[in-house]
Amino acid sequence: MLITDIRAHHIRIPYDAGVASFRQGASAISALDMAIVEVSTDAGITGWGDAFAYVCPRTTCTAVDEMIAPQARGQQVPDAAGIPAFMEQVQRNLHLFGRYGITMFAISGLDIALWDLAAKVKGVPLHRLLGEARRARIPAYASLLRIGTPEAVARECQAALRLGYSAIKLHETTAAPVFAAREAIGAKIPLMVDMNCPMDGATATAFAQSCRDAAPMFIEEPVWPPEDFATLAQVRANGGLDIAAGENACTAQQFRQMMTAGAVSYAQPSVTKVGGITEYLKVVELADEMGVKLAPHSPYFGPGLLATLHLTSLRESGFIEVFYMKRAACFWRGRVDVDANGSVEVPQGPGLGYEPDKEVMERYRVSLAGGAASFTGGASDFFFGSSATLFCAVFRSSTTFCREATPAFKASICRLAASSFC
Repeated sequence: MLITDIRAHHIRIPYDAGVASFRQGASAISALDMAIVEVSTDAGITGWGDAFAYVCPRTTCTAVDEMIAPQARGQQVPDAAGIPAFMEQVQRNLHLFGRYGITMFAISGLDIALWDLAAKVKGVPLHRLLGEARRARIPAYASLLRIGTPEAVARECQAALRLGYSAIKLHETTAAPVFAAREAIGAKIPLMVDMNCPMDGATATAFAQSCRDAAPMFIEEPVWPPEDFATLAQVRANGGLDIAAGENACTAQQFRQMMTAGAVSYAQPSVTKVGGITEYLKVVELADEMGVKLAPHSPYFGPGLLATLHLTSLRESGFIEVFYMKRAACFWRGRVDVDANGSVEVPQGPGLGYEPDKEVMERYRVSLAGGAASFTGGASDFFFGSSATLFCAVFRSSTTFCREATPAFKASICRLAASSFC
């Protein structure tokens, strides 16, 4: 069976996170940008992958199209035993472009798709191809976006518990919201604090010490830069709390450096960043050897979430991370939503278990029009109010629009949106 084509699809699904926010610089992000990788074969079987994209979807898609596709198009589809060697050769061929960041995100997308294909060929779910599933449902924790005020944090935590979530993760960098969350959820609910790499070692140590009485399960990525494993190890040794990190690490090699330094109690491989399922499995083996726990990173809703469910099912314990938000649509027809008991079912179909909803893909696809990104479907009814307002929101946030679109095209969009932002 031959790989006949590899395509990257830029999908943008709006979301509503209530009082919480997700920001990059001065810009608030109000949609999930995804780079969904489709691997076609001459046997008519399709594999689906997921390359990390957040605020760089066009860059990631370009990396898939220009770097990854030529490496695999026309090649035999490897079976499970052959995927590691296949992917190592891809990594070797592309090492000139760096072993971290966009290159590895794109590699991750291909890798996930190949594992999807390998399991589909065998007619089994991915977890059965990899080993023995220990769990059919995975407990989910609500991963709240940044909120800030203690009162609002407390309300959102209580709301998440009412929806069935059995654990909470904050994205906060001050102690008051952490204590507010603990008071709101009680002593028995696991609480995690993701900091997104803001502090130097001394400040991070002081923060950890100040939060000890709130008893978080761990604090996540407290140190800048995230690859400063020596400083992270000092915070772990002196802060009095367990440390989690690894969502920004790529390849098992970087995780080995992290664990050897004694920097983490919990390793957090992200299957859409680390190099896909192949590198994720290497991290798992390494963590078991070195006595480090696993807390996989999975704040996404594409094939990467399905892959993480399968991988997590192979362990006797551990949560699945779920972004706490209302999405305009779901690829999987609601089948990966958190149930009333706070868990997500592990897919049982061949491969990743589900095929993406093509109607959703088409509706929320971002394509090129006049050199600029544009929606092909009508996501606007979710919370933008009208298609014209949606165009306005998309293009106002698109540097590509400002740089590449023709004046005539800009003018037509402005007239359509009745907006003055141009």
